Amino acid sequence: MNTNNDFDRRRAKAVARAIAYTSTFTAQRAENTEVWDVEGKRYIDFCGGIGCQNIGHRHPRVLAAIENQLGLLTHTCFQIVPYESYISLAERINALAPGDFEKKSLFFSSGGEAVENSIKIARYYTRKPAIITFTNGYHGRSYMGMGLSARMTPFKIGFRPFPTEIYRVPFPDDYHRVSRDDAIRGIESLLRCDADVDSIGAVIFEPVQGEGGYNIIDREFLHWLRDFCDQNNIVLIADEIQTGCGRSGKMFACEHFDVAPDLICIGKSMGGGLPLSGVVGRADIIDSVPPGGLGGTFGGNPLGCAAALAVLDVIEEENLLERGIKIGARIGERFSALAKDADLPCIGDARSLGAMNAIEIVKDRASRKPDGDLAAAIIARALVKGLILIGAGPARNVIRVLVPLTAPFDQIDEGLDILEASIKYCL
Repeated sequence: MNTNNDFDRRRAKAVARAIAYTSTFTAQRAENTEVWDVEGKRYIDFCGGIGCQNIGHRHPRVLAAIENQLGLLTHTCFQIVPYESYISLAERINALAPGDFEKKSLFFSSGGEAVENSIKIARYYTRKPAIITFTNGYHGRSYMGMGLSARMTPFKIGFRPFPTEIYRVPFPDDYHRVSRDDAIRGIESLLRCDADVDSIGAVIFEPVQGEGGYNIIDREFLHWLRDFCDQNNIVLIADEIQTGCGRSGKMFACEHFDVAPDLICIGKSMGGGLPLSGVVGRADIIDSVPPGGLGGTFGGNPLGCAAALAVLDVIEEENLLERGIKIGARIGERFSALAKDADLPCIGDARSLGAMNAIEIVKDRASRKPDGDLAAAIIARALVKGLILIGAGPARNVIRVLVPLTAPFDQIDEGLDILEASIKYCL
């Protein structure tokens, strides 16, 4: 039998060093919330491939849809020979996306591609080049993604030059003492100093910053931002690649704030584990780009589209939006109790929107100084005990939870017990 060490040696010899990894094991199989390694050890998955398994690993409906599609065709390139599943998926996504206006969609393979194309669309529609983005935001690893994203090490360091005409402003965040007014003043300062409104084509934001630490956007600020874009012919783009597909308890997290963006980037869990992403939004904005201006060889692959249609069926038929709210409340109550525990002063904050839950690890609650080393130790200890976790935040001191919305409650509780024990062990 091959061991984890065997695969680790092969990986070190064959795989690029730049591909970092956090787990000390090699996966062999997975089912819903559980993963087993090549040695047979079981793990509870609170990561879900970084938010790609909202309906769990290997959902039977998704497997059946993929198998059926395999019997028909696997690739023609939609731009050369169209197929029904792409069209059906566009119809479904258009109907689900927020906003009382006509919508259209187009599909790609990765979240980064969706972001890239949303920027291309916005620039073409407005004929304005400048983009506003936010501190602690994350929008992918392509060159445009790096330019839009805030984290330098290791995502951006050594890869200059980045695209120009990208301007970063503060993201409102009460815990980190950035107010709504601070964020508004940041945009006003930008307009005075670096970019007038006639040069700004788009504002891109995450309703909940994923990589940035699960910072939830301020409702009133988002409404202010919507008005600002409307008044100045600026396209408002929501990056819902992680927050979409029911993760927040709504199909799209923007629905919590009663704001309809002009364009929404989607991906991750939409493909049920297969690479699929897209952009959905105002038909007049998307259709401003002429035929041939957008596309890609594998964008909206037939297998991915078939899987995505099954994902949408599962979300609806199994009431996963409602279940996501229940799961988020269950985890949120536990996290809130930990954040109030006098014996756990390392937990500075607990925050959630639906089933997007996180705790922030700090040196102490008074200073709120981040403790990334302690967070890393907690994640490592939890892995030893059979729980897969992932960090976030600019100091990597936030532990976020992306458990499948199909997870049994007893497995969620088992994972939370491991996390709590790991925190106490590492103090």
